[in-house]
Amino acid sequence: VQLQASGGGLVQTGESLTLSCQVAEINLNNYGIGWFRQAPGKEREGVTCFSVIGGFSYEADAVKGRFTISRDNAKNTVYLQMNSLKPDDTAVYYCAAGILGCKSSTYYSGGYLAEGAYDYWGQGTLVTVSS
Repeated sequence: VQLQASGGGLVQTGESLTLSCQVAEINLNNYGIGWFRQAPGKEREGVTCFSVIGGFSYEADAVKGRFTISRDNAKNTVYLQMNSLKPDDTAVYYCAAGILGCKSSTYYSGGYLAEGAYDYWGQGTLVTVSS
């Protein structure tokens, strides 16, 4: 299983950027997909995820209303549309996949963005937002 994140770069505050995650050897209909990020000197945190249950998606409070996750099953690709970017969004962004990914704490302790629910991880792509 491989996940390849791409699309990172340098943008200015307020601009938009779209990240892509090309997924190989798994069926997106069976796996929840999440985006995570790690800012310099900070722990990795969950950003948003897409569930296999009814097309449900979940966004962390820090990005709610600005970031949107979507997927194209035909291309086996998941996207992260990021709008109104802020310097605090500067981080390495990772995509990840898991059968228990993006499910509530009923299914996996820690909830939708619990890292342990994601079995496969991409290598990360750097997003830098200048002020």
